[in-house]
Amino acid sequence: MKVIKNVIISAPYMHLEKDKIQKKLNKYEDKINFIWAEVEEGLEEKDLLKMIEGIDGIMCGNDKFTKNVIDKAKKLKIISKWGTGIDSIDKKYANRKGIIVCNTPNAFTEPVADTTLGMILNFARNISFTDDEMKKGNWKKMRCKSLCELTLGIIGLGNIGKAVAKRASAFGMKILGNDIKQIDKNFLQKYQIDFVDKKTIYKKADFVTLHCTLNETSYHLITKKELELMGTKTFLINTARGALIKTEDLEGAILNKVIAGVALDVFESEPLEIDSIFRKYKNCVVSPHNANNSPYFWNKVHDNTIKNLIEGLGVKYYE
Repeated sequence: MKVIKNVIISAPYMHLEKDKIQKKLNKYEDKINFIWAEVEEGLEEKDLLKMIEGIDGIMCGNDKFTKNVIDKAKKLKIISKWGTGIDSIDKKYANRKGIIVCNTPNAFTEPVADTTLGMILNFARNISFTDDEMKKGNWKKMRCKSLCELTLGIIGLGNIGKAVAKRASAFGMKILGNDIKQIDKNFLQKYQIDFVDKKTIYKKADFVTLHCTLNETSYHLITKKELELMGTKTFLINTARGALIKTEDLEGAILNKVIAGVALDVFESEPLEIDSIFRKYKNCVVSPHNANNSPYFWNKVHDNTIKNLIEGLGVKYYE
């Protein structure tokens, strides 16, 4: 008797291209029953608890795989995460229970680095602000700066942080960098990066951009204390993980004009609340967790997420 495996698809970006994904999955329909879960940004613990029993595998986004969920997932063999970050998954506990957790490292380095530089350029050259004035019927010249006049502080010199450094170096920016790991000296020398402590970055940089993974040591890395060190000259950029910044402290910094402005692609709570102050202030540039958007890289991650799932279930993968 043929045993059909049950798999949930809750990765939002797969849902956005459902027809394309379904065609890729049709070749496995005699072995796997694919269940498209209703999802917006990610499934919460309570959502997963209702559906995880009897499931063999899942292709997910930022779903909350807590110990409670994992304990109930008696048949679960593989969690195939769409993208890179797995901070919403209790990976150690899952592994202890014999569940494989896979992701796609270095998935969106190029588009996220492009977005980060775009945010820097927007603030330095006042692009969206002059456009807004023109559309109001005004002819208002605004003071701007060239990137070669400015200092960029990069916290987290992994794949994306390095890619941002390469781009910033091409524009002649002075670059300060920090990471919990030792960074190759040849890379630092090639792109003229001064490796300094975080406090130096907060005090000296015109732009501070975050490219850390989210874990116990980086959670709420940026609080009122760090924002006050940055001061009114500094713009903060986050295209990494929302919880790197303590939201209420950043809201206070914007309301009280502690920093120059902020560009955010990620938030502690997603989707961003309709009445969030980040939607209301001109010096807050926001996007809906969209920095990874790229047809080429999305397709690569689709394929790798499917491959991880299929092989994790012990089924033959077809290119």
